[in-house]
Amino acid sequence: MPRLGRSRRPRLLVAAVLALAAGLLTSTEASSAPTPAPAPRIAADSSTWTNARIDGGGFVPGIVFNRSEKNLAYARTDIGGAYRWEQSTKSWIPLLDAVGWDDWGHTGVASIATDAVDPDRVYAAVGTYTNDWDPGMGAILRSADRGATWKKTDLPFKVGGNMPGRGMGERLAIDPHDNDVLYFGAPSGKGLWRSTDAGVTWSEVTAFPNPGTYAPDPSDTSGYNSDLLGVTWVTFDESTGSGSGRTQTLYAGVADKENAVYRSTDAGATWQRLPGQPTGYLPHKSVLDAANGHLYLAYSDKGGPYDGGKGQVWRYSTKTGEWKDISPVAEADAYYGFSGLTLDRQKPGTVMVTGYSSWWPDTMIFRSTDSGTTWTKAWDYGPDANRVNRYTIDVSSSPWLTWGGSPAPPEQTPKLGWMTEALEIDPFDSDRMMYGTGATIYGTEDLGKWDTGGTFSIRPMVKGLEETAVNDLASPPSGAPLLSALGDLGGFRHTDLSTVPPMLFTSPTFTTLDFAETKPDVVARAGNVESGAHVALSGDNGATWRAAGAEPSGVTGGGTVAVSADGARFVWSPDGAGVQTGTGGAWTASAGVPAGAVVESDRVDASTFYAFKSGVFHTSSDGGATFTAKASSGLPTDGNVRFKAVPGAKGDIWLAGGSTKGPYGLWHSTDGGASFTRLAGVEQADTIGFGKAAPGTTYPALYTSAKIGGVRGIFRSTDAGASWTRINDDAHQWGWTGAAITGDPRVYGRVYVSTNGRGIIVGDTADSPPPGGEEPGTCAVTYKVTNQWSGGFQADVTVRNTGTAAWDGWTLGWSFPDGQKVAQAWNAQVTQSGAAVTAKDAGWNGRIAPGASAAFGFTGSWTSANGKPAEFTVAGKKCTTG
Repeated sequence: MPRLGRSRRPRLLVAAVLALAAGLLTSTEASSAPTPAPAPRIAADSSTWTNARIDGGGFVPGIVFNRSEKNLAYARTDIGGAYRWEQSTKSWIPLLDAVGWDDWGHTGVASIATDAVDPDRVYAAVGTYTNDWDPGMGAILRSADRGATWKKTDLPFKVGGNMPGRGMGERLAIDPHDNDVLYFGAPSGKGLWRSTDAGVTWSEVTAFPNPGTYAPDPSDTSGYNSDLLGVTWVTFDESTGSGSGRTQTLYAGVADKENAVYRSTDAGATWQRLPGQPTGYLPHKSVLDAANGHLYLAYSDKGGPYDGGKGQVWRYSTKTGEWKDISPVAEADAYYGFSGLTLDRQKPGTVMVTGYSSWWPDTMIFRSTDSGTTWTKAWDYGPDANRVNRYTIDVSSSPWLTWGGSPAPPEQTPKLGWMTEALEIDPFDSDRMMYGTGATIYGTEDLGKWDTGGTFSIRPMVKGLEETAVNDLASPPSGAPLLSALGDLGGFRHTDLSTVPPMLFTSPTFTTLDFAETKPDVVARAGNVESGAHVALSGDNGATWRAAGAEPSGVTGGGTVAVSADGARFVWSPDGAGVQTGTGGAWTASAGVPAGAVVESDRVDASTFYAFKSGVFHTSSDGGATFTAKASSGLPTDGNVRFKAVPGAKGDIWLAGGSTKGPYGLWHSTDGGASFTRLAGVEQADTIGFGKAAPGTTYPALYTSAKIGGVRGIFRSTDAGASWTRINDDAHQWGWTGAAITGDPRVYGRVYVSTNGRGIIVGDTADSPPPGGEEPGTCAVTYKVTNQWSGGFQADVTVRNTGTAAWDGWTLGWSFPDGQKVAQAWNAQVTQSGAAVTAKDAGWNGRIAPGASAAFGFTGSWTSANGKPAEFTVAGKKCTTG
């Protein structure tokens, strides 16, 4: 099981992550000891797969442009695979969705290389961890069709796409003349490796003298910080080769503060430490300007991507052997290391570098047009100590990048970035630059304004690249069709699957969540915080949140949380403390249930809750005050377990989980957990979820990430588990999908699948409507600005019921496009979070008959523009506008 997320430190998967939907009936009679049901029938079906758009959400440590073909670029992520840029749509195409369950570690990409001789060729070094968190060995993937398909060569060691130092590189390099020759700088003291047959076979370069000596923390017993970073990059001097002969001179960087750079002048046959080099730092990046004979190097005192308190930038003359310190700031003034490094191939002598580890007030980006003799900054302090930016930044396409913050100067929101170890100027277009951060890819197409005194414009260039690690998913019967709980980010409320939500859930992060089945406006999520409440509650379907009441002592993490069917009570099982119950204020300890149990609620009986730990199922009939262990046996005693009760059927429970060390599969109970039946033929199951029943049936469709009939995949059953259909194929596997799954209760055939780094996957059958939104809502909205003045405006809104049934209460949602803020409202309860606005009826005007309408108004503020919202929703469905 992989570790989820990659924030400032490696994160562990929550010991028992909430599963979101629950089980299905079988025709097999249950008993107190789980008995296997008849082996199910298995079929296959095709679905279309997209992402619920978030756009980014994770660290992008590497971006590479092809040197011979315009607009061909690749990006690598630490846990979410690799991507190719598609210029026609200005978006990224995922390339490693075919990575399967057993090879989940190969979604971590430690390096990527694009071939300038044959642009159809691309290579990736894959593997997520070099310690025992990843059981598999690393591999080199090779493609002859730009990543559409891959062949694999296994390596005899592990590769760490999510290890310390992952922003260094690139570790993979292709000879710019003899493109059958490749090099790979290995971690873990494994040295330098070479292929002479276009990546088919690899062997160690035994003549290379130094496999590296630096580990971030040699005392770390987990192996995460104690592993050697190894050989971190390889750079060819293209001027020392011609035709298809091998390039003679190449350089390699090593994580060794005293012996960091080596050179070969005989095509890699022998290697020597480059004389006169600086010491005391680690070489993060290098780039060679063959036109001027300069090798540029960015150094830091740490491996990154989070740490780094000092650094330098050096220039080496490949002709004279002279070293020159060209650091943009004096060493005494640097509080960060340098990493992101790029050249303008159209303008030799123009070089840029990042201070990647400057977290506050912002990352640093420097630019020189004279080979590093002088530098200018993307931002600096003016004479009055106020911050002066050379750039503007527009995140309207990914509005959550403001994080809902209002920081005090000199910090700004949105930030220019952090963990900025990937920085590339397009080799064909001096105006285009892209750089990776810990959350997105930013870019500009008017970079030249930097040098002419103007301000260049930055915006996200990340569409199509989805990199969140998903902990939990929920699809309520009304309201937004999808709520998510994510790793590094708190989660999102999607009212439209094809639109980036206006704001993310903030504290807590690494969350799990639940909603009240019969009152789905009530939502709870539990997660981790550095300070503050571990549980957040919402009364408006996740649009806004408040902290739950005072917590018991000893809480160290979010654990799991469950909401009663009517939304009046919550049961919380935190990390570090026992199970608790409450109504949203103070918590009271539950009795009869072990600490750390996974908790869930019955979806019909508001007094009934369930808990599970170490093979024992517990129930409560008094709102979680007391629990009783059930006699059911044979359930999983090891591994993660996820379970939930069926909507509309009291005591109907499905349970998935276990491990290869013991029971592992799918179980079903129809008597509130008193007994369970194991489904035969389901060898392994890790998640369980529900969606709308198939046409002609009444029981919910069942979804699971499982191994059935010897095949790993995403499965659906429309007959309570009697038969199964694999709905994904080998091209759509997404590595590890074992955290959560849920169908959509409103759309048959739609399923939401969690991944560990590829975001939220949305699957639709041919019968499902397009995932951009639900069927047209029975509502119409008129929005009119009735008065506007400098910095302020007044608007009137009318919402009309165009359906055939009366509304008993309504909630209207929209997002402002230009940063407008609501100041005061009348005839509706209006709240705002970032750009997202929610207007709820005032009570007296909640009932709207068919054809009738309700009106309300508000005053607000605006700055540069006051554009009309693009769309409105009622109960999560789009309204027509007029």
